[in-house]
Amino acid sequence: MKLYVIIPLCALFTLTQQASPPDKCVCELTNSKKAFPHDKLSTVESDAAKCNSNITPQKTLELESLLLGLERRLPQLEEDVSMLEREDDGELYAVISLQVIENELLEIKQLMDRLNSTALGYERLTADTTKQLEDLGAEMQELNSYDTMEVVKRQQDNQRLKRDLDNCRTGFPPIPQPTKPPHGNCPHGQFVNVTGPRVFTQGEYPGSYKYGAWGRDPKPEAGKENWHWLVILTSSNIYSNYVRRYSSLSALIVGVSVPGNVLIHSSNPTTNTIQGPNVVLYGEALYYNCYNKGAVCRFNLTTKTIRELKLPEGTRFNSKGNFCNLDACYPYTDLDLATDESGVWVIYTTSQDFGNLVLSKVSDGEALALNQTWNTSVYKQAVTNTFMACGVLYATRYVSKDVEEIFYSFDTTTELERFDVGIFINKMSPNIHSLNYSPVDQMLHAYCDSYMVSYKVLFQ
Repeated sequence: MKLYVIIPLCALFTLTQQASPPDKCVCELTNSKKAFPHDKLSTVESDAAKCNSNITPQKTLELESLLLGLERRLPQLEEDVSMLEREDDGELYAVISLQVIENELLEIKQLMDRLNSTALGYERLTADTTKQLEDLGAEMQELNSYDTMEVVKRQQDNQRLKRDLDNCRTGFPPIPQPTKPPHGNCPHGQFVNVTGPRVFTQGEYPGSYKYGAWGRDPKPEAGKENWHWLVILTSSNIYSNYVRRYSSLSALIVGVSVPGNVLIHSSNPTTNTIQGPNVVLYGEALYYNCYNKGAVCRFNLTTKTIRELKLPEGTRFNSKGNFCNLDACYPYTDLDLATDESGVWVIYTTSQDFGNLVLSKVSDGEALALNQTWNTSVYKQAVTNTFMACGVLYATRYVSKDVEEIFYSFDTTTELERFDVGIFINKMSPNIHSLNYSPVDQMLHAYCDSYMVSYKVLFQ
């Protein structure tokens, strides 16, 4: 009985082993959806990047600067024509006045030609960009249709939810109170803000000279009230041997220099030529760091004479005591010259002051000398620039490539220092190489990576 059961089982096992293997199973997968167009996504990203590079704040400001130049030039022309009508003697005076008016009309024509050309270019750019944005919108809608599982949508919802949760957890941030920087005996009131830029131009040397300075003479000679000056460092980005003059702001914007250069020396660099970008013009004289010296030079543009003011022993020069940002220092910014309502100032540092800023008033007279000196507790290499306004020293620092902060002030009247001024400057270029306040029109003139930029200082 037992044998009878075992034999069939063995037979079954043998038969099973000898059977041929079954055929392989192949499944065919058909995707009913279209393949994701990676090439179209790359095209959209490239087009968006082009839009960002074509439409920049600089382009808008270029147009605004030209309009501002025209706005300031037309009243001047009207005033000169009225003067000619009142005082025309039919002889020499009329000839000279007509020549002045002819030059002004030429400048205005050049300004309007450039304005028309710029406006036309921007009109074409606007039309092209509008069409590109419409195309990008349509392409993005099409790409969204491939997100069948709504992954992108859920990521966006999660980001919004996380932001809301963070707001709930931390509560609403307190509203910052407006800062009240000291203003000394300022006739304009309290310095409360900086707005702009009001002017943004590369002038007649676009992109050629990275370092320089520009502005207006706070104490001009008669007939030169509207003149502007420009100093560009033409040798190794360190030295210069002339100051360039412009008869108006519009002339500077369009790059028409009349009367042109006033030469300090035929060689560059050499004794008494300009070293570093921090220069100012005051009373028809240029104040700057003398070549290879810890001293201030004053070059009289009329007489072409130079006087030298030696600074205290231990004053750092030759790029030993520079302004700095987060990543690097600005070379040959050891001495910073500044002007305000009261005259000329020099800001520097000495070995005795351990790198902190020292401020001195320069005498306004034939003899060049230092008047009172103040010592501060702000470290120079933590500062990117300084300027004076109404007897108050202000210092800036680098926040980002788009923003600079006026963070520090020292009032020479009260000797009060503050590190919480908190006034921000919107930059059009990452680096401000020189910054100077003009008491004539309460403007800040900045030279930034070959651009000339100006800001309006607001007083309350």
